[in-house]
Amino acid sequence: MVTIYHNPRCSKSRETLKLLEERGLAPRVVEYLKTPPTEAELVRILALLGKSPRDLLRRKEAAEAGIDPDALADAALIAAMVAHPAVIERPIVVAEGKAAVGRPPEAVLAIL
Repeated sequence: MVTIYHNPRCSKSRETLKLLEERGLAPRVVEYLKTPPTEAELVRILALLGKSPRDLLRRKEAAEAGIDPDALADAALIAAMVAHPAVIERPIVVAEGKAAVGRPPEAVLAIL
């Protein structure tokens, strides 16, 4: 099972989804702005990525949402990311216990 945390308005997200489909995959598409990951899901994704919450944070969007990552502990930052999913980097692909950020889209091929 392949899952993509997708924002259809994002060109990189659309390109990554297209790349998966061109490889014959039918991923489960989670429009994370409509259905944000839970805190537990985000912790799991971060662990699969081997990244900290700050590594997955879109800084401009965080500033616009009033989130100061330097002032928050990881747990509080994760809670803020769940509350404001637009601050989460995209797209994220999860497959068979691995995860990758599709920037560039071809980066996800390493986990397939």
